[in-house]
Amino acid sequence: MKRPTKTVSGERPKQVIGFADRLDFPDLGWTDVDAKIDTGAYTSALHCTDVKLVPHGDGFRLRFTLVGDRGRKKKQFVTDLFQYKTIKNSFGQSEKRFVIQTRVLIMGRLIRAEFSLANRGTMRFPVLLGRKLLRNKFVVDVSLQNVSYQMKQQSPAS
Repeated sequence: MKRPTKTVSGERPKQVIGFADRLDFPDLGWTDVDAKIDTGAYTSALHCTDVKLVPHGDGFRLRFTLVGDRGRKKKQFVTDLFQYKTIKNSFGQSEKRFVIQTRVLIMGRLIRAEFSLANRGTMRFPVLLGRKLLRNKFVVDVSLQNVSYQMKQQSPAS
């Protein structure tokens, strides 16, 4: 698959992605993670457990455990770069969640984005990509799946 070139206005054309894909999170050392592309969700989310504030010096750090596909690939992280925000959950109810920024590799593009930390253990996909990340970058074709992953597999660097 050919990478798009920039348009006259300097912006890249929107790339077509499917309803689900397998993505990489280089800052987290997390690769080939199943993600649902959800245009109904505004924010993106990562499946985490054991999300806790832990004392550190005069402040706090955030500790959480990332949980990959079907409960595999557990990895613990500690960061002092986080926010506590009000997010609407899948039922439309507001709840407070911790939010981190990290980079995601999708369609050959490394994108810095915000992800809320949520227990998605009952969900099929450990990662959810919402409209805030997708905006002005991607168009979703629900008949497609794993477009970015297939592009990565065909890349000479893989």
